[in-house]
Amino acid sequence: MRSSRLLALLMAIQRRGHSTAPRLAAELGVSVRTIYRDLAALQDAGVPLWTAAGPGGGVRLIEGWRSPIDGMTGDEAQALLLGQAGADLGLASVLATARSKVRSGLPSSVQSQIDLISERFLADQRRWFDDAPTPTTLPELADAVWRGVRIDLRYGKRSARRLVDPLGLVVKAGVWYLVAAHRRQPRTYRVDRIGSVTLRTEPAVRPAGFQLGSYWENAGTEIDRMIRVIDAVIRIPRGAAIALQHSVPGPATIAAVETARPVDHDRLEVHLGVEETPIAVAMLIGVPGVEVVRPIFLRRALHDHAASVLRANA
Repeated sequence: MRSSRLLALLMAIQRRGHSTAPRLAAELGVSVRTIYRDLAALQDAGVPLWTAAGPGGGVRLIEGWRSPIDGMTGDEAQALLLGQAGADLGLASVLATARSKVRSGLPSSVQSQIDLISERFLADQRRWFDDAPTPTTLPELADAVWRGVRIDLRYGKRSARRLVDPLGLVVKAGVWYLVAAHRRQPRTYRVDRIGSVTLRTEPAVRPAGFQLGSYWENAGTEIDRMIRVIDAVIRIPRGAAIALQHSVPGPATIAAVETARPVDHDRLEVHLGVEETPIAVAMLIGVPGVEVVRPIFLRRALHDHAASVLRANA
C-alpha cells in the first residue's frame, strides 16, 4: 500500500542523509517515476525535502529536521517488530505508544489512509472461542531468550526435566512455541505444556548457523511426520479428498492424496500416516464414506466408535 511505501521512503532518506531517485527506486523495488510522485506527496504533506537535478543533485531532508519516529525506544522498536504477539509478552502499552509515534511522524494524508485501513481491515490471529490464558511461563521464557541464558524446564504430563538452550519463541495461530536446543539438537516445545522454568546463569549455546525462520519453516513438516505413528491404508470417495485434508491436516496428507491410487471410477486408496488410535478415529470419522483397509485394529476402533454413535442416535 502507498502509505507503507511513503513511510519506507521517508525512513530511507533519513537513514542515508542524501540519496538519488534511482537509488531509492532500487532499494524500494519501484520505478523512478513512482519515487518522484512519492517525493512530491511528502513535500505536499509538509516534509521538508530538498531536491536538485543534475550532477551532485539528489534528495535529502533539510538539515536539523528529524521524524518523531527517531524518538522510539528499543522496547518500542521491538514491539513494532512483534506486532500483536507482543501483547502476550507484556508489551501491549509499549506497542500502542510505538504506533502512535509512527503515526505522528506521517503526513496527514497518510494518517487518514491508516485510519481508513484500521476501520476496514482487522488481522485477528487467534482461533475462534479460544479463551485460554497466556501461558504463565511465557514471560520467563522470553526473558531467557532475550538474555541468552540456559534454562531448566519441566515439560509434558510427566513433568520431564530438560536442560535446554533457548533459541527463540514462535507464536502460530495464537499458540506459543519455544524452540530450544536439547543436547545440541533444536527441538520444539509447546509453551502451555511447560510446567516450570528456572533460568540459569551460564550462557545458552546457539548452534552454528541456526536461523529461527528457516528452522520453523521445516519444523512443521518434521512435527507432522513425527506424530503420525500409524501407517494406514484407507479408501475414500473421490469427492471426499478435500474433507480428508481438512480432517487430517498437514503436508503428509496432501502428499498422500496426490499419490492416491484409484480402485474404481469413484474411489481412491490412500496410504496415510495417522496419529494414535483415539485421535485417528476422531479425525477419520468426519470423512464421508471413509473405509480403513488396514491396520485392522484401527478399522475395528473406527467401527466401534461409529456403532456407538449410531446406537445413541437410533
